[in-house]
Amino acid sequence: MKRRSPWHDYSRKGTYMITIVVDGRAPLLGRLVGNADLPLGSANAPKVKLSALGEAIAAEEIRKIHQYYPMVDVWKLCIMPDHIHMIVRVSEDMPKGKSLGSVINGFKAGCSKAWWRLTGFFGADAPKTVTASGKALATATSGKAQKTATSVKASVAATVSSGSAEESPEERAEASPAAGGLLCPKRPSLFESGYNDKILMDEGQLDRWSHYLIDNPRRLLLKRQHPDFFTVLHDMEVAGRRCQIVGNRFLLDIPDKLAVIVHRRYTDADNERLRSEWLSCGERGGVLVSAAISPKEKEVLREAMNRHYRIILLRENGFPQLYKPSGEAFDACTEGRLLQISPWEYHMDRKVITRQQCLELNAMAEYIAK
Repeated sequence: MKRRSPWHDYSRKGTYMITIVVDGRAPLLGRLVGNADLPLGSANAPKVKLSALGEAIAAEEIRKIHQYYPMVDVWKLCIMPDHIHMIVRVSEDMPKGKSLGSVINGFKAGCSKAWWRLTGFFGADAPKTVTASGKALATATSGKAQKTATSVKASVAATVSSGSAEESPEERAEASPAAGGLLCPKRPSLFESGYNDKILMDEGQLDRWSHYLIDNPRRLLLKRQHPDFFTVLHDMEVAGRRCQIVGNRFLLDIPDKLAVIVHRRYTDADNERLRSEWLSCGERGGVLVSAAISPKEKEVLREAMNRHYRIILLRENGFPQLYKPSGEAFDACTEGRLLQISPWEYHMDRKVITRQQCLELNAMAEYIAK
C-alpha cells in the first residue's frame, strides 16, 4: 500500500513510520531466530540475525540519513529479513526542493550500493565476464531461501556464467566499451520502487508504532508457525457467496454459533437479554458471528475479544495483497479464535458502508449462525 497523503506537506517537520521492501521480498537482510514462546528481552526471544548486508545498513546507511539531513533522525529501526521499518522524526522544515521522499530515495540508493559492493556488482570486485542482463541479475537474488552475502554472490555468478537470460535490444545498448567488449548490466535496485509511510497524528500512535517494531520478529515467527491462519483465501464459498477469508476457517464448522445483530426496534431489556445470551455462547466455546456495524454490536464484539472468545467477523472491505491482521486481531488469529470474511473485493476508497451492504452482511451472519 504505497500511497502518500495528498493533504500533507512532506517537506515540513513531522514524525513518520516508513516501510521499505526488498525487491521480490528476497530475505537478503537477515534470518529469523529464537523462540516465539519466550518473552521479549529473553536470551532466545525472537529476533533477526542480520546478514552482512543487514549489518552494513544498520551500521552505515542509517547513520548517513542524519549526516546528509541533520534535521532528520531515525528514532527506531527494525530490520526484518525482507523489509525495513523505521520511525523517522523530521525536527524542522526540509531545505528547499527536498522532502521526505528525497531522504528515503537517498537511503535506498545507499543500501543498493552497499549490496552491489557485497555481491560484486561494484568497484574493483565487479565481475570480469558479464553476459546476463541486469534484470537477470536481480532475479538471481530474489529466491525465498535464506542467503548470506557470500551465497548471493555465488548465485549471481552462476546466473552470469550460465547466460540463461535473454537480453533485450535496449539492454544491449547499455553495453559499455570500457568492459573490453563485454556487456555490463544495469545494476539492479535492492528495494521495490516506492515505500509506505504513516504520519504521526497523536502520541498514543507513537507508542503503538514502537511496540509494533519491537514485536515484529515474534509476529513473523508466529505467522510461520500458523500459516493457515494468516493466508488470505479467495473465492471461498460462504453463505452461498464467493468470499475472501483470512483466519481460522474451521470456526465455520463449530455448530454452536449465534449471530450478533442489534435492530433499532430492540428495547434496552431486549439488548441486555441478548447480550447475556451472546456472551454465554462465547463462554461455553461457541462462536459469535457479526458485522459489528451498530454501537451495541461493537460493544458485544469488544467484550468477546477481551474475553478471548471465538469470533467470525464480516467485513465490508476485502483484504489487500500481503494483508496481515494487527494488534489483538493478530493474537486472535494466532490462537485460532478469529475468522474474517468479506463478500467484496478490497478497495482503497474512503466511503461509508451502505444500508444495502449492512443488510447483506447481517443476512450472511444469520445464515452462518444457522
